Amino acid sequence: MIQTVQKRANAVVSATKPKRGRPSAADARTNDPERTMADIIAVATHEFSEKGLAGARIDVIAQAMRTSKRMIYYYFGSKEGLYIRVLEEAYRRIREIESGLHLEDLAPEDALRKLVGFTVDYQLANPDFIRLVMTENIHRGEFLAQSKAIHKLNVPAILAVREVYQRGVAAGVFRSGIDPVDLHMSISALSFFNTANRHTFALIFKRDMESPAAIVARRDSIIEMVVRFVRK
Repeated sequence: MIQTVQKRANAVVSATKPKRGRPSAADARTNDPERTMADIIAVATHEFSEKGLAGARIDVIAQAMRTSKRMIYYYFGSKEGLYIRVLEEAYRRIREIESGLHLEDLAPEDALRKLVGFTVDYQLANPDFIRLVMTENIHRGEFLAQSKAIHKLNVPAILAVREVYQRGVAAGVFRSGIDPVDLHMSISALSFFNTANRHTFALIFKRDMESPAAIVARRDSIIEMVVRFVRK
């Protein structure tokens, strides 16, 4: 597992590998606190997603980053502080991409299809995000409750769903009376299960969940279920 985390760290360091005559990546990180913190979070994301909060080790992250535990504690205060920042960054990343979908340029049903398809695709492509959310639910949201940013980070998700839904109702294509938060939860639930449970579901029911054809078929099915749920 240390080797896996080290590979992630090496990728971070390689992305900032200096050209001849320029400061080293380590020197650059020292002189750029924001970049240092971002690099630590990137490596810590994999460590926490693979081992959970209890199993993750700061010394493994420090070793992979070629830095000291003291440096990590300096920036994040504690292991739990780093874990909270990892969670915040995980949510920030998906919301940032969502905000660039330009749903307002599409007809309501097309916008909803694009939003659902994106959610399915993102969660399938980012299993670290799924495992982090599962870990935090094991802790019953104890650490997200300590975040001062998490609510603000997720407001755009509800606003996007609400805007698409209200446009659909106004256009007469979506039925009225649906809570946008409930709709968001349904989209998340279908997309989340598709990734979080694919290994156990495939084993128990002898279903192909990994082939490109199976992935496309399941994606289309989830989109259709959500659209039919709201369609008038």
